[in-house]
Amino acid sequence: MAKIYATGRRKASIAKVWLTPGTGNITINNLSLDAWLGGLEAKKLRVKQPLALTKQDTSVDIVANTTGGGFGGQADALRHGISRALVKFNPELKAILKPEGMMTRDSRTVERKKPGKRKARRSRQFSKR
Repeated sequence: MAKIYATGRRKASIAKVWLTPGTGNITINNLSLDAWLGGLEAKKLRVKQPLALTKQDTSVDIVANTTGGGFGGQADALRHGISRALVKFNPELKAILKPEGMMTRDSRTVERKKPGKRKARRSRQFSKR
């Protein structure tokens, strides 16, 4: 079977995911998952979550490239991309992934800074006297 491609997004991060039948290897930016995320165990679990839910841990190989944002956004973008690739691989898996919220792009991003404010909503300190 050919490679299956899907894109995942979160905050400013984009993950390009290629899924092939295999043995469960996950390669991100030419590094293994452990080398890429180091000791960030919670983020590793988030990346593997769609595979664990669908019991595809050992039946597919994943190669991914991530850009933009930080490790948290990239991990969630990967999770979204892997979910979308799994559904292309086997449409029956959508019934498992959709109720868990894996198929929905998390659209929350940083609010823009407004003029006259320090940040988006933070004002300067007010001095009454």
